[in-house]
Parts: sequence; structure tokens; C-alpha cells
Amino acid sequence: MTALREGSKAPDFSLPAPFSGKEGGTFFLRDALQSGPVAAVFFKVSCPICQYAFPFFERLRKAYGGEKVAIVGISQDDKPSTAAFLKEYGVTFPALLDDPAGYVVSNAYGLTNVPTWFLIAQDSEIKISSVGWVRADVEDLNRRLADANHTALRRLFRPGDDVRDHRPG
Repeated sequence: MTALREGSKAPDFSLPAPFSGKEGGTFFLRDALQSGPVAAVFFKVSCPICQYAFPFFERLRKAYGGEKVAIVGISQDDKPSTAAFLKEYGVTFPALLDDPAGYVVSNAYGLTNVPTWFLIAQDSEIKISSVGWVRADVEDLNRRLADANHTALRRLFRPGDDVRDHRPG
């Protein structure tokens, strides 16, 4: 099984959202899609490519996150480990917990590696499906989030950043 591809319908899901700013909250994909597209980024705290990529996803959140676009991390780890990861890498966007006992949502999306992320349009169509770090995919996400927010494209990469074209997950 491979990760769902562009053009596929994203499976609906709900997951605990202990890192959403709402104590005891639950994230519902269908509710989030009512406001705009959702970038769902699956990760494990021990994954070096996740550690590399998440600061860039945080930049996207700072540039475009809000009412019209949602970026959510979906952790395959427990709550304490996830909390430590978010703090270490400066991640402020919501993080959800996919139960390590069964990885129900990860399996529904066909994950075989992390990071794997999807840009899900309001009609639940997957617009981007990306495994590992693919610079071109992240640049495409940057453009699409700017379009969704009706704002100018923001600079994602800064001088001095170590930005690779590809890093496998």
C-alpha cells in the first residue's frame, strides 16, 4: 500500500487534539475543511526528516495559518514525546495523536514512511501528496496556501537555510 495520491478523496477522520490550544479537544477534518484547505502532516518524533521539515511547516503556519487554512501535525507517538518534539522544534500549529496501538488514520491514508503530508481541498480532494522532503512539493504548498488566503506569496526559505531538493522519509 502506498500513500494516497493526488486526486484521491481524503478519508474523513477525528483525532484527539491535545496540542490545539483547547484542552481535551478533538480535531474533525470535515469541520476544518469548512473554513478552507487543510495540510495534514504525519510524523514521528524520532524521524530526522520530520525534524528537518517541521520548522519549514511552522514558517508556513506563521505565513498563512488562520481562518482560511489549517496546518495540523499528526503524531504517531505518545503525548509526552509529541509535546517535547513540538517544543524543541518551535511548532505552534495544532498537533493530533494517531494512536500508536493501531495508527488508524495513518493506515487510512496509506502511510509507509514519515513525514508524509497531504494538502486536502475543501471538497476533500487531495491536491498534494508528498512523502519525505521534496522541496518542489513544499514550494507548491507555499503557492497554494498563498492563493487560498488571497495574499502575496511569502518567502519560505531564507539565506543560509540548508534546503535540500529531496530527502527520503
